[in-house]
Amino acid sequence: MRTDSDDSMSWGRRIWWIAVLTALASAVVLTLSGPLEAATSPSAAPRPVTPRGELAADEKSTIALFEQTRDSVVFISTSSVVQDFWSRNVLSVPRGTGSGFIWDDAGHVVTNYHVIEGASEATVKLADGTDYKSTLVGASPSHDIAVLKIVSGYKHPTPVPLGTSHDLRVGQKVFAIGNPCGLDWTLTSGLVSALNRSLPGERGSLVEHLIQTDAAINPGNSGGPLLDSAGRLIGINTAIYSPSGTSAGIGFAVPVDTVNRVVPQLIRLGKYVRPSLGLRMDEDLNQRLVRALKVRGVVVLQSAAGRLAPGLQEATLTRDGNIFVGDIIMAVNGKPTETVRQLALLLDEMKVGDTVTLSLLRKGKPAVLEAKLQAGN
Repeated sequence: MRTDSDDSMSWGRRIWWIAVLTALASAVVLTLSGPLEAATSPSAAPRPVTPRGELAADEKSTIALFEQTRDSVVFISTSSVVQDFWSRNVLSVPRGTGSGFIWDDAGHVVTNYHVIEGASEATVKLADGTDYKSTLVGASPSHDIAVLKIVSGYKHPTPVPLGTSHDLRVGQKVFAIGNPCGLDWTLTSGLVSALNRSLPGERGSLVEHLIQTDAAINPGNSGGPLLDSAGRLIGINTAIYSPSGTSAGIGFAVPVDTVNRVVPQLIRLGKYVRPSLGLRMDEDLNQRLVRALKVRGVVVLQSAAGRLAPGLQEATLTRDGNIFVGDIIMAVNGKPTETVRQLALLLDEMKVGDTVTLSLLRKGKPAVLEAKLQAGN
């Protein structure tokens, strides 16, 4: 027999189930109607583009700089010819990639020495996508500079305009174009962070007077141009300081004044000939001698005849006299020479045949002579 309480409970259950089913149905309707409403809602249409107006002046100048220089920058890929031990077949094995730039209308391409070091072949790719075989014209490992020449079919892109590095100032804007990590014709920008940096180079020498920049430079940028805001070449991107091997905002470039002094010799002679006084000097021994003598300068150790002698012997003929073993070179053209390295750097800024004024200390007395620079090693 059903009681009133049973009917009440049954009715309550029905109401509860009706409420649950109604809630589920509402959820389904909302879920299904959402996409439909979104599809038909005017607010889901593509938004209109907001006009940007004119490009900023510095943007226009950067774009113009890149477009004017792009064709003058090249992509360099190198390979080595090896012989397979088992088959004796001769194979061409890829070595690496780098950057470079057109130097002149004769097809000369300037890059870093370390880009082509040890390579048997170097292929130069122009901005139009054309590949050309190249030959090595000359190299100066101590400056990390090399010159290639496109063999044939050269289309003569415009050479990069040359600037100067002697008046660079920290804070100037600079731009690097190259092929970092194989990403061809990449533009980065930054500032001149510092000047006159030194880094270890090939064969134990130091690469001097480097420009430091925070423009992003990565593997593959080596050999590419560093430009000023006028689009002029002010350096060759050559190295980075980075524990990870990628850009850390510390890059270095060989200054263009060094490039413009070295490259013509490489094209003409195939090598760089250092200006020299024809004297033997030694940094370590010089430091000990000047400390003992309580002077500042560079002590001449050896004569032109090649004999190390404690007495006075003729070393180099000069316009106004001779330089002797035991003379102490205090200055060149009025610039102090307190170390052998400092003297070598001053001479390296000149050329064979130039005449320089030497300020000497001879037997404790000052002397001034003029000397003609010779071809060194």
